[in-house]
Amino acid sequence: MALLKINYWSPSLVKETACNVLLPERQPQKGPFPVFYLLHGLSDDYSAWQRWTSLERYTRDLPLIIVMPDGHRSFYCDATDGFAHEAAIVKDLVSFIDNHFRTIKSGRGRAIGGLSMGGYGAIKLGLKYPKMFRSLSAHSGVYLHTQERLWEKPEGAWMCEARRIYGTAQAIHENDVFDLAGKLTPEQAPAIWMDCGEDDGLLRDSQALHAHLKKLKIKHEYHEYPGTHSWEYWDEHVQQAVKFHCQALGIG
Repeated sequence: MALLKINYWSPSLVKETACNVLLPERQPQKGPFPVFYLLHGLSDDYSAWQRWTSLERYTRDLPLIIVMPDGHRSFYCDATDGFAHEAAIVKDLVSFIDNHFRTIKSGRGRAIGGLSMGGYGAIKLGLKYPKMFRSLSAHSGVYLHTQERLWEKPEGAWMCEARRIYGTAQAIHENDVFDLAGKLTPEQAPAIWMDCGEDDGLLRDSQALHAHLKKLKIKHEYHEYPGTHSWEYWDEHVQQAVKFHCQALGIG
């Protein structure tokens, strides 16, 4: 894969931002290629997947573009008091990638995934814009933080940050993956992969969303594996997510 660091203007953020892009270079065909958008966690940035996993080695022979954007500490939301990071992905970044690379310019050629905060972001954006993405994946996702009963608890600095992002009841519900899933029929939902470590403190979140999707009869793959909230875990299981997306996108 060819690795590019791209600095670009985001109208939604009204500022310059950055992403890493992996481009296929060992393919006889010249595209167009599907695109996998891969989101980082709360304490990381756009370089994290490249630095802490062997993602490039796992995908080097695939006809697939991988885009790793910077979501700051946004939970990939348009904050009530702050920046519009949801729009920065679904409007600015997707358009930028489609305009500058040989991509499949429709939902049948897009996948999105992530870990922790990025796992939530991938599921949220995929359920909110189901025609934009063919498949979704989440490792160790944090999903219950938008539930009002948890959000209203006074738990220090995180609550201040949460109120900046989810400042109104409407904002909470618009970004709640449980509510978003309930708005879809099983036929409308993208393909979904979810996994979490058995010793991960966020396991309860994944179990709750899994049960909710089962209740709604939304087809998805759910797995619990040995491991914690760690890069060792994500480096191992991103390989399974890539295979899942390849199957959904019709590539190999």
